[in-house]
Amino acid sequence: MLLQSLLFLILILEVVVAVPAKEKRVHRHSDLSDHAHDDSTGFHYDHEAFLGKEEAKTFDQLTPEESKDKLGKIVDRIDTDKDGFVSHGELHQWIKHRQRRYIEENVLKHWKEYDQNKDGKIGWEEYKNTTYGYYLDEEFDDVDDKASYKAMLTRDERRFRTADRDGDGIATKDEFTAFLHPEEYDHMKAVVIQETVEDIDKNGDGKITLDEYIGDMFTPENGESEPDWVLTEKKHFTEIRDTNKDGFLDNHEVAQWILPGEIDHTDNEAKHLIHETDTDKDGRLSLSEVMDQVDFLKSSTLTDYGGMLADEGHQEL
Repeated sequence: MLLQSLLFLILILEVVVAVPAKEKRVHRHSDLSDHAHDDSTGFHYDHEAFLGKEEAKTFDQLTPEESKDKLGKIVDRIDTDKDGFVSHGELHQWIKHRQRRYIEENVLKHWKEYDQNKDGKIGWEEYKNTTYGYYLDEEFDDVDDKASYKAMLTRDERRFRTADRDGDGIATKDEFTAFLHPEEYDHMKAVVIQETVEDIDKNGDGKITLDEYIGDMFTPENGESEPDWVLTEKKHFTEIRDTNKDGFLDNHEVAQWILPGEIDHTDNEAKHLIHETDTDKDGRLSLSEVMDQVDFLKSSTLTDYGGMLADEGHQEL
């Protein structure tokens, strides 16, 4: 069962970004997944941490022989020193590699969409007109939730201006990456914090109450009782998040919550996966340890093996 977590991670994702008003808030850098990290309820956190957040392709049509053959080649990709084992360091680098690939592919996809004049740069006007052009002429009159679209336009412009470090109104590839993935850049941290507060702070007072904090994650329906994890989150709010004990989370406390720079969650996830799947407890994964439970692939694992083979020649790890 535990190795199922590792095997399921082998998937390539295809991102669909909702533009403009329904886009999710920036994911804090400390999180490798939106899911709770609880193996007792599933392996979604591990799956997304390993390869990023994209839509998986099914793997349930492979025969056991095909599964083992393809899985073996994938494990060989991770085993960069070719000693026949996947070490913690190799797994750590693989997770980081998959996250980088997600970002690179996401930026490339949108770069082609927004660089309308194909000059290798994206101006704010190009981005704004491509994203909101139809609605700008009508001042969003044709949109049901006009306020949300106007707020998103303001938010996008603020984020774009912050990413545009030289202030020329034109984004280079690196600046556009900072715009799309601000959690990856130190100079974008203030934007990440501000957007997080704005999303959760429903009364607009610039602070996050306990009710707002919980309400962002859980809203009971039809008399539904609170699950145990909600009680845990309430304790986290009062005992950990709210450091000055005033009953609110201010920008500084939100920063400590969503951008705890001293924690390497990628490294922690690699350690977790090794610990949970290393049956002989030698601190590394052998191919036989992986293959011993390959049958789990047939019932519950998703993969896009072809996407991985496509970049075999690049040797980016």
